[in-house]
Amino acid sequence: MSPRVASDLLLVGSLPAGSTEQAFRSGAHWFGDLVAALPDGETGPRAPWVGYERERLVRPNSDVVVVEDTDSPTGVPRHVHDTPVFSVREGVERVRWDSWPRIDDAIASYEVFRELREQGTIPAHLRFQVGLPLPASAMNAFKADFGRDYPRAARGFEDLVAGELERLTEAIPPADLAVQWDTAYDTQDIEGVLPWTSGDAWERFAGPVSRLTRLLPEEVLVGYHLCYGTFPEWPMYEPQDMSTVVRMANHAVAESGRRIDWLHMAGPRSLRSEDERFFRPLSDLDVGDTRVFLGLVQPLDGIPGLRRRVRTASKYLDEFGLSMYCGFGRQPGEDGAETMRQHREMVTAFAGDPAALS
Repeated sequence: MSPRVASDLLLVGSLPAGSTEQAFRSGAHWFGDLVAALPDGETGPRAPWVGYERERLVRPNSDVVVVEDTDSPTGVPRHVHDTPVFSVREGVERVRWDSWPRIDDAIASYEVFRELREQGTIPAHLRFQVGLPLPASAMNAFKADFGRDYPRAARGFEDLVAGELERLTEAIPPADLAVQWDTAYDTQDIEGVLPWTSGDAWERFAGPVSRLTRLLPEEVLVGYHLCYGTFPEWPMYEPQDMSTVVRMANHAVAESGRRIDWLHMAGPRSLRSEDERFFRPLSDLDVGDTRVFLGLVQPLDGIPGLRRRVRTASKYLDEFGLSMYCGFGRQPGEDGAETMRQHREMVTAFAGDPAALS
């Protein structure tokens, strides 16, 4: 079975743009010849990633109680320990939702995508990319009594996702769609560094992977973004090595119940660019022809730093594409267009040029 994604670059999701249309126009301009799919930039209220689920999906639900709100002077959480704390109302065994606002936004974004593609602004071969969180990330605010509340919220969220995936693929032709599962809290949960979680962290990731991904039609491109988050900075937690994301990647490909087209795995801090111990678990990656993208691009040290990381990773993985360590819309620098120009420059320095590693 030949791979369906062979591009040099993956855009993880967020882009430094002010609107959906601007993200599409800028993304097509800078990266249209390097990617297989184009995200809408996750702009506006979706910029804080699963903060969107917390505020637009969970907080308004009558089955949910706000135990503690953020004490940030601006009302916007400054870091993970500043986020609100939720609980499930007494007597509720499964939180229920009727619709997922993120899917409404995706459908609206696709209309912009389609119009710009018909105009020739977006290349005809590109698909529309949607990033969706798995339950362990989307339901991360149930901190008051995690063992009691998380399962009740997660079961309801899985029910919601199952129905909303159907709505998504009815509104957007599957052959036009690429779906990426985003897992920043899932990885930290498995690493055991989230102080409010308890129980079987692996099952919180593995169960939804095996139950939800198979619901997407085969025509849809599907990938996983395995990362450690950027809230408030990269990374929220730096692991000892890549063994956790390799284990997650192997499981995702083996147990999703359908083809997985790409995997994104975030790399280390720049100071560990030549740390062979960090990259060594890549030799255990067993994902067939699934395209692997390594999140090795860091604006901090430019092409020289990227060269060091690519050289080290190449000792353990023969072929891979590149990406930012995470979505870069939340770290746009002084000028979003310049950030994207630099991103293109760094990736094209290596794309299809093995000599660039020497």
